[in-house]
Amino acid sequence: MNVPLLDLVAQYRAIKDEVLPAVTGVIESQQFIMGAAVAQLEAAVARLSHARHGIGCASGTDALLLPLKTLDLKPGDEVITTAFTFFATAGTIHNAGGTPVFVDIDPDTFNIEPAAVEAAVTPRTRALLPVHLFGQMANVERLLGTAAKYGVPVIEDACQAIGARRQVAGAWRMAGELGRVGAYSFFPSKNLGGWGDGGMIVTSDDAAAERLRRLRLHGGAKQYHHDEIGTNSRLDTLQAAVLLAKLPHLAPWSAKRREHAAYYTQALAGLPPVRPPVVDPCNEHIFHQYTLRVERRDALQAHLKAKGIGNAVYYPIPLHRQPCFASLGYREGSLPASEQTAREVISLPIYPELTRAQLDTVIGAIHEFYR
Repeated sequence: MNVPLLDLVAQYRAIKDEVLPAVTGVIESQQFIMGAAVAQLEAAVARLSHARHGIGCASGTDALLLPLKTLDLKPGDEVITTAFTFFATAGTIHNAGGTPVFVDIDPDTFNIEPAAVEAAVTPRTRALLPVHLFGQMANVERLLGTAAKYGVPVIEDACQAIGARRQVAGAWRMAGELGRVGAYSFFPSKNLGGWGDGGMIVTSDDAAAERLRRLRLHGGAKQYHHDEIGTNSRLDTLQAAVLLAKLPHLAPWSAKRREHAAYYTQALAGLPPVRPPVVDPCNEHIFHQYTLRVERRDALQAHLKAKGIGNAVYYPIPLHRQPCFASLGYREGSLPASEQTAREVISLPIYPELTRAQLDTVIGAIHEFYR
């Protein structure tokens, strides 16, 4: 039985009667740029995130870049982030004019290690940029304590974590809620994915929201009046309409991912070479990815491929070891937890439409390999 890593066709078949009329409505209105669906989605995602403002933009990358632009970074200014994440997290720091400072991760949750963050703060530090990796929130309360101590903001990279939440001081807080801003991606493979690219920034900082709205429209709140140099980063109305139709499904889809994750974890728990993902007890994970740590990872990956089972390695090279950041001076062994994790991780199919037979096929193939 073939099991793809992701099956967006299965998702489409289940919801096409809801999404297609939404798309048709935009086509019939011909309001493709900043149409009504954009503001409606911004309001809905802000409510989900317990934030006052949602600012749609062209991609998850821009949802990180625009808030970094509001810091007005100068050469030598530093932003502390994780080395174990997708490239955009660090690439946007560079493109906003700053220098990424990479720190190591908690090997259990794959998220940034708060003690390492505090140790990396210098007089040049301008912000902390944690990532809620694979759908599990980082330890934001400790990071916020460090940020307050040194007077710098937290920008939450929640591009893989829309709808994830964490208990902080006895209350559920959403990914993207607690930092000065939070960033989401609507790339098609995300838990809430569009039919193209898209992103959104959420914030409860009124001044930040006002400036972010300017920056996404060439730096002007009023047409042909430009207060600063911004860019063109608008969320297409077609994408907003698709996402609005999908949004009511997000919570049940995430619940189904948790159900699949629990099934995998139980079935693989007795296999010594395999370490299922660890969920921080404070977190409600949305399992954008279900990521194992395994022995003989590359051989297992080849075995699964031969069986027709989709899998992926997120991420094979930590960011501090990427050639484009060689000038920053990191060496092999600089961040050992990130480096070891990159050698061991493999992600399995986890999308909501998976059948029990497909899950059993994946599990059976892993057991077969390690026998």
